[in-house]
Amino acid sequence: MDHGFVPNVYFGLDPMAVSTVILAVTYAVIIWDKLNRAIVALLGAAVMILIGVLDQHEALKGVDWNTIGLLTGMMILVSISRRSGMFQYLAIWAAKKAKANPAGILILLQITTAILSAALDNVTTVLLVVPVTIAIVRELDVPPYPYLFAEVFASNIGGTATLIGDPPNILIGSLAGLDFNAFLIHLAPIVVVVMAAQLGMIHLLWGRYLKSIPERQALVMGMDERAAIEDPVLLKQALAVLGLVIVGFVLARPLHLEPATIAIGGAALLMLLDNWQHHAEHQSENVHKTFGDVEWITIFFFVGLFIVVHGVEVGGLLNLLAEKLVAATGGDLAVAGFAILWASAVLSAIVDNIPFVATMIPLIKSMAPAFGGPEAIQPLWWCLALGACLGGNGTLIGASANLIVAGLGERNGVPFRFVTYTLYGFPMMLVSIAISHVYVWLRYF
Repeated sequence: MDHGFVPNVYFGLDPMAVSTVILAVTYAVIIWDKLNRAIVALLGAAVMILIGVLDQHEALKGVDWNTIGLLTGMMILVSISRRSGMFQYLAIWAAKKAKANPAGILILLQITTAILSAALDNVTTVLLVVPVTIAIVRELDVPPYPYLFAEVFASNIGGTATLIGDPPNILIGSLAGLDFNAFLIHLAPIVVVVMAAQLGMIHLLWGRYLKSIPERQALVMGMDERAAIEDPVLLKQALAVLGLVIVGFVLARPLHLEPATIAIGGAALLMLLDNWQHHAEHQSENVHKTFGDVEWITIFFFVGLFIVVHGVEVGGLLNLLAEKLVAATGGDLAVAGFAILWASAVLSAIVDNIPFVATMIPLIKSMAPAFGGPEAIQPLWWCLALGACLGGNGTLIGASANLIVAGLGERNGVPFRFVTYTLYGFPMMLVSIAISHVYVWLRYF
């Protein structure tokens, strides 16, 4: 791929070798997990520029601002919506709909988590649902671990269904030019099947053994979900704006709008309504609070990672790997798709799926000429999305939502051990990938 930019690395070193070493070291330190990943990614980006693989102008070209805007806008929308109490309402409502039966609650909380993850995003969803779940299971006096484990899986599975549900999908959609409707049409059907299989496995493993005494169940049935709604006016405003944003995503192509514009526009509108209604006297303080809820660690991690991966792309490594991968598959699109699906699943379980996908996208783009152009390789994007998003369930470090649930669990006295999680999670993840394999084979190949 011709970028029109020629690296000028110090001491005449090979740009491909230098950029590959920087990428490898960046990934190794991220996996080591002793330094915050945003710091690591930004340092890797700075080294790419300082050593001459990129200059600042070329580095900023590598940042996908559409992804950054979409993430930031959705984080702001959820930050304000959360204050209304709508998410706590949903969790308590689900528990009562199950008649406070522990097995029924386990099923309904998974379904609630999956739907919220598809409509919002999986990281935000678990931050909202897990604290309420812990409160409910303590009232029932049943083990919390099965519920939290199941919500990890449900969040990653549900998030796979939409453009905005999981950060890897946001990356794929933006960089591959795929809209909200494309994700719904191609991924939502298989997500429903995978989620049904997951509900069955979780029930066989834990659900059928969960029991509570009538007195404990009465405590849950006595919870008032309406009391969770702290601000009815804000609830109506948030639902209206979130509805407009979802409609905007669906109609983005005919409206000639990018997802970032829709998300940032919705965020600005809800901030306006929130401040107009509640905080006319203290707008600056309230806006500071809202912006403080944005996960800036994730945002700057993406910025740094985009630059590091762009350095590797400019260095020429990804073109070389694309040629090797096409040769290894014999030019067969189906073989390439299955290889991407399974490799993405296994590798996303080992390393965080976000940096993995950021590296794979330009690699797959480089394969387009060999397979007949960008339209011909569209099935490969769905293989990558399924592999990366579902593969993230395989281990505790596979996806951001997993680590967040583990952290919330540990703070509430629910231990999350890497080995224990993997012994349950990896086989279940492989089942979901096997189902996906059959789906992509039947639909695309």
